[in-house]
Amino acid sequence: MRHYSEIITIDPNIRFGKPCIRNMRISVYDVLSWLASGMSKREIINDFPEITEEDIMACLAWAAEKEHKVSIA
Repeated sequence: MRHYSEIITIDPNIRFGKPCIRNMRISVYDVLSWLASGMSKREIINDFPEITEEDIMACLAWAAEKEHKVSIA
């Protein structure tokens, strides 16, 4: 699998600069919220055929790294 930084893009002109999948208007938050609501990867891909399983895994990797960097002061 490619590193998530090759898949997750941030463009101030797309979704107000929120992290998105390959410059599409589908944000990392969208994917994470679908997974959190109980959708399976297969269901997400069926609903949004432009998304791949690798894209979904990149969203999870992005979120994991952001969580890892959080520190309590």
